[in-house]
Amino acid sequence: MTQTAPARRTEADPPASLWRNRNFLLLWTGQGMGTLGPRVALVAMPLLALEVLDASTFQVSLLTLLGWLPYLVFSLPAGVVADRLDQRRTMIACDLGRMLLLVSIPVASMTGWLSLTYLYVVVATTGTLTVLFTVAYRSQLPKLVGATQLVDANGKLGMSDALAEMGGPALAGLLVGLLGAARGLFANAATYGLSALTLGLIKVPAADRQGAAVARLPFRTAVTEGFAFVRREAVLRSLLLCTTVSNFFFIAASSVQVTFMSRELHASPAVIGLVFSCAAVGGLLAGAFANRLSNAIGSARIMWVSMLVPGPLYLLMPAAGPGWGLALFALGLAAFSANSTLFNTASLSYRQRVCPPDLLSRVSSVYLWISYGAVPLGSLLGGTLGATLGLRPTLWLCALGLWSAALFVVFSPLRAMRDTPGIPTEVEEKK
Repeated sequence: MTQTAPARRTEADPPASLWRNRNFLLLWTGQGMGTLGPRVALVAMPLLALEVLDASTFQVSLLTLLGWLPYLVFSLPAGVVADRLDQRRTMIACDLGRMLLLVSIPVASMTGWLSLTYLYVVVATTGTLTVLFTVAYRSQLPKLVGATQLVDANGKLGMSDALAEMGGPALAGLLVGLLGAARGLFANAATYGLSALTLGLIKVPAADRQGAAVARLPFRTAVTEGFAFVRREAVLRSLLLCTTVSNFFFIAASSVQVTFMSRELHASPAVIGLVFSCAAVGGLLAGAFANRLSNAIGSARIMWVSMLVPGPLYLLMPAAGPGWGLALFALGLAAFSANSTLFNTASLSYRQRVCPPDLLSRVSSVYLWISYGAVPLGSLLGGTLGATLGLRPTLWLCALGLWSAALFVVFSPLRAMRDTPGIPTEVEEKK
């Protein structure tokens, strides 16, 4: 397998502890706010459409579609843009754009100009900015932390994702209840404003600012370079296939989870919300201990171990029953949340290590385009199987499909590695 070592910084090394790394803490805060915003909007927007605009079920479903569509349409161009421009400033611009777009909704509502069409435009545009923000921040991290700190840093960023997943819907419900569906978006917009403020305080070394070489390339050539790099790297190909299959079956399961718990297990909305909140704890714990587990198991080995070992616990979801049997569903979902955080932390750290800095955004965009492009197809499969085979059989198939994604990394060059090649471990660095 071809390995391309990224260019290392010429500035002073970053602090040994991430807790003393001012730039990372600012990025972590900004990314956390940037992650929380979409989670809140995921609940607030449909409620706004239902309560204020009297939208139908189909019209509300279009909001979800438009929220995911930018990943399929704009991921590849976003990679080129993020590699050509200053990534920190790009992230700030995305935050400010999303903030202004969200502020415009309650303003339009209070002035009587709000319509479904306008809501669709805002959702699609903010989704596009979110794609660009995501690509840029994943390329920013290696410039702010040391090579051996990537797993720890990505684990902490994964904790933010888990916290947003756990608290976002609840916060959205609270805001809508206190302020109303439209005015609640003012608070949602504030998260993007705080993100832009913290990112603006980051000081990126001048030697780490990329873009000139990429800007000279034709747009199509710049895009295909990302594909070519992934195609050459056997491990990156395996990680991409694993991520895509996992996303596909998880979304398929997600499309019937709430219906299954409500109709088959007779759970109330409050209990269903509690199940999802408890499940997110798995991701929080995995993020907190990601660095320790990576050092103990191996930064390369943990990628296939984290996919293979928790697999049997996924089967607890379709095996769940009413009452206390719902705890089985929460446990199975928590196992997937922990697996997802560990795998994403390790695989993203690997990608950041082996990709040249001026190519990283485009490689990340390839991952987003393919792995998130499977999301609509997975949702379609889950809904179709749920309607034809039944809810519990559908969950059995999805749980087995989730586990099968591990095959792509178990039968890959990763199985012969303990750690990522060419990167010293923390123990070796201290000698």
